[in-house]
Amino acid sequence: MTTTPGAGLGAMIRTWRERLPPSAAALPVGRARRAIGLRREELAELAGVSVDYVVRLEQGRATTPSAQVVASLARALQLTVTERDHLYRLARLIPPADTAISDHIPPGVHRVLTRLGDVAVAVFAADWQLIWWNRGWAALLGDPSSSPRRLRNFARDRFPVGAGPARLARWPVTELDKDTTDAAVVSDLRRATGRFPRDARLAELIHDLSTGNRRFAELWAAGTVAAHREDHKTIEHPSVGTVTVDCDVLADGDSECKIVIMSTVPGSADETKLRLAVVAGPPATPDGSLIR
Repeated sequence: MTTTPGAGLGAMIRTWRERLPPSAAALPVGRARRAIGLRREELAELAGVSVDYVVRLEQGRATTPSAQVVASLARALQLTVTERDHLYRLARLIPPADTAISDHIPPGVHRVLTRLGDVAVAVFAADWQLIWWNRGWAALLGDPSSSPRRLRNFARDRFPVGAGPARLARWPVTELDKDTTDAAVVSDLRRATGRFPRDARLAELIHDLSTGNRRFAELWAAGTVAAHREDHKTIEHPSVGTVTVDCDVLADGDSECKIVIMSTVPGSADETKLRLAVVAGPPATPDGSLIR
C-alpha cells in the first residue's frame, strides 16, 4: 500500500504541530523563537512522551503508537474529533466509538482552559479519569504525572481498593460535606453507565470499586442518579499552609467530560496562597527531592 507524500502519520503530526501557535497551549513566545508552531520538545511535554519518540514518529521510524499515546497527541495538538479519528487511522488503530468514553478535549475548550492561569483546573473523562491539568492544579494538589495513568482516577482515589497512598492529591484535602460528595460521585458514575453502557473501562471501574470498597458498594446499591457539580474544599498545602477553595464542575456536552475548577475568593488570603504555590512549584520533601 502506498501513501500520498505528506499524508502519512509523521507528516500529519508535524503539520498539526507547526500550525498550533505556542499561545494556544499557554506557552511563552520569545522574540528569538524560530519555530512556526510548537517545538518538538513542547509537544513531547504536553503529550507526556519523550522528545526522541516525537522525532521518530515524525521521521517515520515509529509507526505504531499505542491508543493511549495517540489520545495524548490528539489532546496536545488540539485536534478536532475528525482530525483525531484520522490520527487513529494513520496509526492503524480504530477510532473511539460514539458509545465509548472519550478522553478528547475539543480545541475550543482547550484554548479556554489554557487561559485560566489564576485557578487550578483539571479535566476528567465521564468515568472520572484524569486527562488534563494545568500548572495551578499541580501546584495546589501535587503533580499527578508520577502516578500510573490507570490510577489517575478521582473515583479510584476517593474509594480506594486495598492499601495505598492517594493518587491525585498529594496532601490532605477535606470537604464541607464528605458524604454528599461521595454520593454525588457514585451517582454521577451511574449516570455514565446509562450514557456509555458498553464502555469497557467504565465497566472495569464499577466492578473494581463495587467488589473492593464497601462504601462505594453501599452507595451504588442506593441507585441514585445525579451529577457532581460543586463543592468547597480545604487543602493542607505543605508550603503555603491551609487553602480554602470553591470547587465547581462543568460538563462538556455529549462527551460528558468534567471540567473541575478550583478558585479562591478575590483579594483573600487564600488567593495569595494559591498564587504563591503556583510560583513556588512542587514543594520539596525533607530529603530535598521534589514532591510529584
